[in-house]
Amino acid sequence: MKNLLRKAAALAVRNGISLDAFADAAWQAILEAKPGLREELETRAIAAQLGELRERGLVGSA
Repeated sequence: MKNLLRKAAALAVRNGISLDAFADAAWQAILEAKPGLREELETRAIAAQLGELRERGLVGSA
C-alpha cells in the first residue's frame, strides 16, 4: 500500500500536481472506493454539531 502511494506521489510531483490537488484526488478516491463513507462522515459531523448546540443551550433535546 505505501509503495503504491509513494509511486502515485512521485508521479504527481513529476507532473507538477500540487499537494492540495493530490490530497483532494486521494480523498475522492477513498470516498468512491467505500460506498456510504461520505454519508457516514456527514452524519457524524451533524451529530457533533448538534451536540455542541445542545451543550450551549441553543437546541433542546427530545
